[in-house]
Amino acid sequence: MYKSLKAYKFFINAVLVFLLFSCKNSDSSTSENIVNKVFSRAEKQFEILAASSPEGMSPRTLNPDGSVHYIKPKDWCSGFFPGSLWYLYDYKQNDSWKNKATLFTEPLENIKDYNKTHDLGFMMYCSYGNAYRSTQNESYKDIIIQSAETLSKRFSPQVQAIKSWDWGKDWQYPVIIDNMMNLELLFEATELSGNSKYADIAVAHANTTMKSHFRDDYSSYHLVDFDSITGKIIKQRTFQGYSDSSAWARGQAWGLYGYTLCYRYTKDAKYLLQANKIAQYYMNHPSIPEDKIPYWDFHSPDIPNAPRDVSAAAVVASALLELQQYVQEDVSKEYMQYAEGILESLASDVYLAKEGEIQGFLLKHSTGFFNKNSEIDVPLNYADYYALEALLRYHKIKG
Repeated sequence: MYKSLKAYKFFINAVLVFLLFSCKNSDSSTSENIVNKVFSRAEKQFEILAASSPEGMSPRTLNPDGSVHYIKPKDWCSGFFPGSLWYLYDYKQNDSWKNKATLFTEPLENIKDYNKTHDLGFMMYCSYGNAYRSTQNESYKDIIIQSAETLSKRFSPQVQAIKSWDWGKDWQYPVIIDNMMNLELLFEATELSGNSKYADIAVAHANTTMKSHFRDDYSSYHLVDFDSITGKIIKQRTFQGYSDSSAWARGQAWGLYGYTLCYRYTKDAKYLLQANKIAQYYMNHPSIPEDKIPYWDFHSPDIPNAPRDVSAAAVVASALLELQQYVQEDVSKEYMQYAEGILESLASDVYLAKEGEIQGFLLKHSTGFFNKNSEIDVPLNYADYYALEALLRYHKIKG
């Protein structure tokens, strides 16, 4: 059939190139289908939430009666819906979403001086951080720096960590794993201001947490109580997990994301190692279901009937999509595949709300605070936020 070996080789090479190109196109098409599907659904859903929200308030979740639970700026979740709107603007580049994002962001301005919470990173960086990134509005930059200044006042030189809560008789100086997420505000404030104080506090907190919160297998305690005078550990325990020795799913996600961002800003190898170890513990845990949406706690006694936590999965997907760019190729592929598996699940009918469903939230089946019978099997605004962040990262990787 072929007149020469050269012609035959040319034909075979042409076929291989065609197949390779087709596979890449198919992969790209599949990824874009997921991204487009979820962002298009978010447009429909967030139109509903934005229109129904009282002035100066944001949607957080659903109440037990199915109505929307709206929150004021001082709630720790107040930055997530504005942040989701900024992500929607980033993807759609539609000024109507920019206007909505601005409308829901600016009521948080006075929180820049609110010193009663460790969650200013969630509140102010998810809102104003994304607003500044998208608009380069100089007034937003100033608000970010002032928010970091306020958060820095909760740092104890004795403990070398940021205090989490000012309430509770069961602890003296509580530090929770969630705090790792608030370090991004401090790192970014140093980038914006040139003042190294904020990054120095973030590094100290990350180092203390690494030594105090993690077990030998790289699972984490939720809460560590310190002596405020000596800085010594009093007790390692949980507040939101199943038990003091268990692995609370969202806590594992906070740790993974937190040390990944620490490596982003510092390029310190110990943070990369920590993030990798946490990722391996999480991904290889035998309790993780096939669809990669974890139970609320890895050691919940009623698995496989325990509630899932979509919010933890969304945080992990976003973290892995960043972490994969810092590691060697084989590990990078492993992280990409795992994150893709999560995103495919989130885009499925099991987890993605139908248009008009659940009052306008995007994702179903998250767990907030199981031990208090609060926000169980409901949508949560931070699940939506981190899912959209993960999808944007995925979109940029796939190009």
